[in-house]
Amino acid sequence: MAKTKELSKDTRNKIVDLHQAGKTESAIGKQLGVKKSTVGAIIRKWKTYKTTDNLPRSGAPRKISPRGVKMITRTVSKNPRTTRGDLVNGLQRAGTKVTKATISNTLRRQGLKSCSARRVPLLKPVHVRARLKFAREHLDDPEEDGRMRKNAELHPKNTIPTVKHGGGNIMLWGCFSAKGPGRLIRVKERMNGAMYREILSKNLLPSARALKMKRGWVFQHDNDPKHTSRAMKEWLRKKHFKVLEWPSPSPDLNPIENLWRDLKIRVAQRQPQNITALEEICMEEWAKLPTT
Repeated sequence: MAKTKELSKDTRNKIVDLHQAGKTESAIGKQLGVKKSTVGAIIRKWKTYKTTDNLPRSGAPRKISPRGVKMITRTVSKNPRTTRGDLVNGLQRAGTKVTKATISNTLRRQGLKSCSARRVPLLKPVHVRARLKFAREHLDDPEEDGRMRKNAELHPKNTIPTVKHGGGNIMLWGCFSAKGPGRLIRVKERMNGAMYREILSKNLLPSARALKMKRGWVFQHDNDPKHTSRAMKEWLRKKHFKVLEWPSPSPDLNPIENLWRDLKIRVAQRQPQNITALEEICMEEWAKLPTT
């Protein structure tokens, strides 16, 4: 038999108040949406003990004392990366022997749950200074400032592995600005510097023209080695591209990640059955992406 949800202290007090006002158990139950038997039990407890509070229940006592609960809760709050093993060892040193499962159950009752820390790039002082400089320089940029955005092609997030039953994935290159998405193409071979320059040559400027970008727009791509090579920088200089300075390592600053996420969700909802269908659906859904 499933355990019923316990009534709140406020509801139990209302039951007693209505009883004292002369209401019947049936009337109280209908008014508060509570079973008549439950209403009767609460009234009987109140008559016997003069309280609606929960009384001590039978059963084995908790393995961790209230003081121990406070200790492990405080430890986890101060250092969220504390492991269950650390807490088990800490309690054992204090004379309490428990399992990791007991630790998990205790923390769960305190409203805490376990999770894995997100892996992020290790930032050296020079990286921190570069990020701070980047933020200060662009703090007052207007929201409508349209910049072309280019993805990190070989980043795993930019593959679309959504063919049903594990049928494979494809790699895409795309760009967008504040005016909407530009071109999207499938990359069928392993990306290198020469291929990257060819993709930009054939797709970036046509995208800018199609989006009617004003003169002086800024090109943004991250610090992938193909993007920062001497040959790439020289090619961009000859093409007169204005490139946004990009602090390293800062993949979290790349706004196109949000676009890839939206595209993946849309594609997954259509459940492509093969690689050909996957590519077609990607192109269709990319064209439907909103401009804002």
